[in-house]
Amino acid sequence: MIRSELVEKLSADHPHLSRVELAKVIELFFGSITEQLREGGRVELRDFGIFSTRPRTARTGRNPRSGAEVPVAAKRLPHFKCGKALAKRVNS
Repeated sequence: MIRSELVEKLSADHPHLSRVELAKVIELFFGSITEQLREGGRVELRDFGIFSTRPRTARTGRNPRSGAEVPVAAKRLPHFKCGKALAKRVNS
């Protein structure tokens, strides 16, 4: 499902809200999660899952085309852990 499909689904479920308003709500929702992760925090949505970040150390990689060594900087990557209730609903 892409963002526009999510807006369509929500607009069908909530006809009193415009698509523009729903798109703003979705943007605020994802923006809030992104901002919290950027600050190093975590986001826990009960019965859905937990969003957090995991650190990756700096390393030396290789350019696949030339084989030359390339430095790769340290970074944090997003991580999602599925909640038990979501896993149960998906697998039932």
